[in-house]
Amino acid sequence: MAPSSVFTRRIMGIETEYGITCTQDGSRRLSPDDSARYLFRPVVEQYQASNIFTPNSSRLYLDVGSHPEVATPECDSVRQLLTYDLAGDAILNELAIDAEQRLAREGIGGEISLFKNNVDSLGNSYGCHENYLVARDVVLKALSMQLVPFLITRQLICGAGKIYRPHPASPSKDYGLGFCISQRADHVWDAVSSATTRSRPIINTRDEPHADSHRFRRLHVIVGDSTIAQPTTRLKIGSTLLVLEMLEAKTPGLDFDFADPSRAIRDIARDITGTTPIALADGTHTNALAVQRTFLDAATAYYANRTPDPDLAAALDLWQRTLDAIDSGQLHEVGTEIDWIIKYQLIQRYQHSQNLPLDHPKLLRLDLAYHDIRPGRGLGSILAQKNLMDTFISDQDIASAVTQAPTTTRAHARGKFLHAIKGSDIPASVDWTRCAISRPEPASVDMLDPFQTDYPELDELINTITGAP
Repeated sequence: MAPSSVFTRRIMGIETEYGITCTQDGSRRLSPDDSARYLFRPVVEQYQASNIFTPNSSRLYLDVGSHPEVATPECDSVRQLLTYDLAGDAILNELAIDAEQRLAREGIGGEISLFKNNVDSLGNSYGCHENYLVARDVVLKALSMQLVPFLITRQLICGAGKIYRPHPASPSKDYGLGFCISQRADHVWDAVSSATTRSRPIINTRDEPHADSHRFRRLHVIVGDSTIAQPTTRLKIGSTLLVLEMLEAKTPGLDFDFADPSRAIRDIARDITGTTPIALADGTHTNALAVQRTFLDAATAYYANRTPDPDLAAALDLWQRTLDAIDSGQLHEVGTEIDWIIKYQLIQRYQHSQNLPLDHPKLLRLDLAYHDIRPGRGLGSILAQKNLMDTFISDQDIASAVTQAPTTTRAHARGKFLHAIKGSDIPASVDWTRCAISRPEPASVDMLDPFQTDYPELDELINTITGAP
């Protein structure tokens, strides 16, 4: 029997910040700030705010630094989470198309591009945060410290990849020109901290559960890359879920104490073989491939006694094949499934065919175009159309997720409220744990259990809005 603190059904979410630019004929047309204002203009006109919950129960807002951001609704399966992550791309893409049309009508012109990546040309970084619900009786800092070695080496199996160019202002200027398997590795300085911007940690420990604080905590992972390939995203979330479950269940043999986590994460990012020696606190050494093998072997044994889950099984299979491909040097074996490998091989082919240096502008544009979320323009979608990138979430499921909330979590209740107030003249407010109206009489409903799909008090509030008996 698993301990009470082990969740085999878990609430999860992804927060994605996007890069934005407006160009015309290859030159910048608008600043990122002006581009973001055009993007959010219809949102502000409709809601008088740039921080809203959309009809599918996601949170859409404009973050610091002119970064559009989407936080998925609460999801309870890997496939559901991936679907709503992709729905976030679709929501922002529709706003970008609308912005381009307005720019054309107003005689300004330009193309709005949204990039699902983690670093801009000046070296500024923005995040892709993962959220996992854990029980209140879990000691979050202790759990986080156990999880850190896995997350430091996880980039080997689910990094997004990038061309790295030394920059005087870069925190990793001591590394030379080369290919990085992770975009976020250079921008993380602490293992565990309550800060998110001043000193970015791998795990943020701020106690903000967005739920009943007597029952739940929120594990906030901020080290991951934004991923384009659907199999990579499934592997990123699925592997972390299994490791989290194992650590909660006190599975032995998973303790690694890195002597210098911030150095380790940067060294690993620059080694596509996964064999760079990583110093441990006891004076011995290991490497990323060995650490990941240890976690994979434990996860495979753990899953054999767990409730079957097809997406976790698929993640385990890809995890195994990815480590085998890296170990053997046969990267093409997962060359349509793992983001950094897809991009690395793409850049290599183009570099060699054109005889270009790695920092040539054409290769840097290729690197960036991989993350453009516009269908038919972003390289990710083009590769998928040519069967050079695997997909398994249907366009129909993504389209449905744009307008409809998940039905198996608290997001379902919030979604009903959001649809009820749409078009209503009753002032209303919504956040993760509360829905409220201020007329005809002020009323609010707290929703503190993210596993609960319906709240009778909220149904009464909805009836007030719609006039139903």
